[in-house]
Amino acid sequence: MEDIQGKQPKNSRLKIVLVFISSLILGYLLFILPDLFFGISKINGGKKGINLLFIALFQFFSILGLLSLSLKILGKDFKSIGLNARKLNKDILLGLGFGLAWTLLQFLLIIPLTGGANRADIQALVEMYDGSLVGLLSFIALGAIGGGITEELFNRGFFISVLKDAFKDPKTGLWISASLSVLIFALGHMPASALDWLDILIPTTIYTLLYIKTQRLTASILAHASYNSMAIILTYYIYAT
Repeated sequence: MEDIQGKQPKNSRLKIVLVFISSLILGYLLFILPDLFFGISKINGGKKGINLLFIALFQFFSILGLLSLSLKILGKDFKSIGLNARKLNKDILLGLGFGLAWTLLQFLLIIPLTGGANRADIQALVEMYDGSLVGLLSFIALGAIGGGITEELFNRGFFISVLKDAFKDPKTGLWISASLSVLIFALGHMPASALDWLDILIPTTIYTLLYIKTQRLTASILAHASYNSMAIILTYYIYAT
């Protein structure tokens, strides 16, 4: 693939790098801030229930504002990072197909064979349910909005399409930025074991390849959001009830 963005305005490499690095640092702070707030304050029960919806909305609107400003500085818009509805039907099939496939592989094979309810990540998820329908729906919103939409806009669309412009050779820039996107996204989930690395590297690599292959965010957003949502629902009914 030659270019995700098509025709682009000319920006100096220094300007691109400065905007990218400052946006990356501020973006991760915005992702972390609501988690810290509810985790420390324990307001309304802490990081569970309706608070998960508040976290999702804060992440979405704050990151959206940050990306809007950063792209404007670079003379770009959201279409330039792959946010468009071209070939929507194809992207829906790709996204939902990969999301469902990874969900089935996880819940039918990987999770049962690696500890099931005793896995640390499953126990952490179970602690975030409050037993209410509102809480479950709020958790799904966090997975779909905070994860599927917001993380893909930031970690896939913005990260790859902006960073690659800092390289002289477009193909080299694309694959280096894509590789860094996978690595930093995985590190952001703080994997503590080989299993944790497996669980995060496989899906984030799939999301990245979907983005690069289609030159659009639609399929990666749907794959990410559908997996998160199905994982939250299945974990609740299998391990939390």
